[in-house]
Amino acid sequence: MIQVDQKILKKLFPLRPEGVYFHKYSFGFLLVIGGGEFYSGPPALSTMAALASGVDRVEVLAPKRAADLIASFSPNFITFPLEGIRLEKKHLSTLLTFTKSAQEVAKGNAAVLIGGGMGRSEETKEAIFEYLTQIDIPTVIDASAIFALEKDPEIIKDKPFLITPHSFEFFTLTKKDIRNLSHEEKIKIVQQEAARLKTTILLKDKPDIISNGQEVALNKFGSPYMSVGGTGDTLAGICGALLSRQINPFEAAQAAAFINGKAGELAAEDLKESLLATDLINKISKVLHL
Repeated sequence: MIQVDQKILKKLFPLRPEGVYFHKYSFGFLLVIGGGEFYSGPPALSTMAALASGVDRVEVLAPKRAADLIASFSPNFITFPLEGIRLEKKHLSTLLTFTKSAQEVAKGNAAVLIGGGMGRSEETKEAIFEYLTQIDIPTVIDASAIFALEKDPEIIKDKPFLITPHSFEFFTLTKKDIRNLSHEEKIKIVQQEAARLKTTILLKDKPDIISNGQEVALNKFGSPYMSVGGTGDTLAGICGALLSRQINPFEAAQAAAFINGKAGELAAEDLKESLLATDLINKISKVLHL
């Protein structure tokens, strides 16, 4: 059993050597697919967290209203508006084109984050499902995208995917209700389901349980003040940033859980009940330089 701590950062974030030329894809290109009629915050928070975690470039693909709002937040944000108020099958070719382009231009240093704020309409879930069946790029499956897998979670087998459920989303994915189980029982079931689906699962819990079906890691860092909305979106963004650097999903999940949890702890020291997800993001740089 691995106990996650800051040592993983030393491994995954070595100092960049002087005199070496790096460009804007050297440390990752992340596509964030999210947002919908009501929500623009989740993909925006994920993007902010990813950029704070060192990814070189993030592009957001979102329905027009959400894309326009996200673009207004910061000049650092690149957005592509999709026609309409939600993701639909008509957008599938656009998503696949952007995904292929990201892989080519970044020479493999690319990843996808999908799900935040997309909603659970049948049209959207079907579009997400079809997209996931057709890609084989490192991908974080979060929030609404987990519900899209309910139709047939077997499609994720043997793909470099990382799934980030809370307990109810875990039930949706696996049909295993773990909410009232002991910590030891949860660990066993998460490992079993990761093995069955041949994927990596980061169960958001206390502590977080991470498994690739073979190994298990626990992240005890975090704060009770992180119950505020948006801290799951920041975790997903950090996961995506790390996957885009060709870090394997199991290690990426461990590092992201530590970064997100420790940043939340630091933010909560002063803010407590006033903590916002953006306050956590502002502490990521401090965590990376512990």
